[in-house]
Amino acid sequence: MNSPTYHNVHNNFKLDGFHLNREDLCRVAYSFIKEGEDFEKPVGHFLLDWFDDRDYIEMKTSGTTGKPKTIRVDKQAMVNSALATGDFFDLAPGNKALQCLPVKYIAGKMMFVRGFILGLDMDFVAPNANPLYNNDTSYDFVAMVPLQAQNSLKQLRNVKKMIVGGVALNKSLEKQLSKLPLDAYETYGMTETITHIAARKVGEKAFTVLPGVTISYDQNNCLVIHAPRISDEIIKTNDIVELVNENQFIFMGRFDNVINSGGIKLIPEQIEQKLSGKINGRFFVTGQPDEKLGEKLVLVIEGEEQPIDTAIYEALDKYEKPKEVIFLKRFIDTETGKIMRKETAKQIG
Repeated sequence: MNSPTYHNVHNNFKLDGFHLNREDLCRVAYSFIKEGEDFEKPVGHFLLDWFDDRDYIEMKTSGTTGKPKTIRVDKQAMVNSALATGDFFDLAPGNKALQCLPVKYIAGKMMFVRGFILGLDMDFVAPNANPLYNNDTSYDFVAMVPLQAQNSLKQLRNVKKMIVGGVALNKSLEKQLSKLPLDAYETYGMTETITHIAARKVGEKAFTVLPGVTISYDQNNCLVIHAPRISDEIIKTNDIVELVNENQFIFMGRFDNVINSGGIKLIPEQIEQKLSGKINGRFFVTGQPDEKLGEKLVLVIEGEEQPIDTAIYEALDKYEKPKEVIFLKRFIDTETGKIMRKETAKQIG
């Protein structure tokens, strides 16, 4: 059987209950652009881009790892990514899916591509913080960011499988998800890998790569991704990992966040994981210049000053305990809600 291409729309594909083919979708696109709500307009533009004569789409990276930049993404690579997701999560034509992610970003675009290519029966709702409010439909597959998952815990009983991405899952949400009768996965990926190339089942430690992806690491223990169906080039990341085998890895933290304090290398994400759920509000740890240590470890908390019980540090190793706690009114975020650590840390007096 020939593999689907970006020209195809699966016969089973439905949007909000209607079977739509390529021509129908282009008509929908025009009406979204002309008279749609704010969240529908980008969908209209995306649909017209998807069905035009070019074999690529231009999109912006999120800016988590550097300045946001416009990149060209091959449409067939997006199709291949959708097929790999379908294989990994065992999705079948006619499966009921919810699309509640902003289409401005790759994750929202890819939910539509999965719909077209895999033949999903897709409901499309506004990408707000509570996308399942007043909705008791049963879904086979849902993709959310952590905030949406947190606000939808009651309704997630009606969901069989969900993926959560965009920002890392915190321990408290992970615990709540593990108590629900659904298969929940945290995804790993970036715009350059056309959303996720790996997923980790909630409750497990390691990420498992999607079909057609292999992994290795470089001299800094940073993940190197080989995904020929998605990218012609080998993708080198700044993510420090521990390889379990050629298909699985444990994410440790980002190389450019590592703090060298008196010769001891500290990975902020590991420390933050241990403090997760013990501090009110958002926080992160970072290095600040120090005459003696070179860099000292500080804990930065968003919001008004609050008393900190030092008992929260009990789970930390000797060198992982912050030398200072700093409160900042507001953190600086990317458009997708990820904390920009370096820019935020510059606000420290």
